[in-house]
Amino acid sequence: MNRKAVIFDMDGVICHTNPYHSKAFRVFFQKRGLNPTDQEFAEHMFGKSNSYILKHFLGREIVGEEFKAMEEEKEGLFREIYAEDIEPIGGFMSWLEALKQESFMTGVATSAPRANLDLIMGRLGFEPHMESILASEDVTKHKPDPQVYLKSANNLKVEPTNCVVFEDSYSGVSAAINAGMKVVGVLSSHSRQELPPCNHYIETYADVDLTTLNQLLEL
Repeated sequence: MNRKAVIFDMDGVICHTNPYHSKAFRVFFQKRGLNPTDQEFAEHMFGKSNSYILKHFLGREIVGEEFKAMEEEKEGLFREIYAEDIEPIGGFMSWLEALKQESFMTGVATSAPRANLDLIMGRLGFEPHMESILASEDVTKHKPDPQVYLKSANNLKVEPTNCVVFEDSYSGVSAAINAGMKVVGVLSSHSRQELPPCNHYIETYADVDLTTLNQLLEL
């Protein structure tokens, strides 16, 4: 019997964190005299790595110690703002429980720093149910490069074709497709039209079940 896996992005997939990232980046950029629009955030923040975001909005490469300091400043703002509001997207915890009862391997593959992931895992308590946990520190190439998803599949000892990824951003969906995996688009931050074609779409985890998941794996 072939092993099967479900891999989750975190921001916008496990929790609806993007509004809080926006708030943190607004504070961060306002300190530097910048005021990005909502449209600019939608196009150049959601699903993007911090290195890309900082380069885009600051207009230059941010590397080395300067990058580390800026990332720590912004992510610290995010954790401070979000800490008291952490809650999963509707039905996530029960969906994860259903997957484990059916012996699915499960993992998290996020572009966020591990400290953010630890904050959310610590509050929601799902870490023991994940056989693979990867954050930005665990890869050298960021989405849409497939590295994080291929590395997840390797950790889970599951063929990429037997993996279903839950993603909410253009770059994240692209990364999963580039990895040769099936994709469920989570419509927390973008519409269907704003994402590459996915195999299924949900707004909450009430919109997916095990029958649908197994059908996707047979495609």
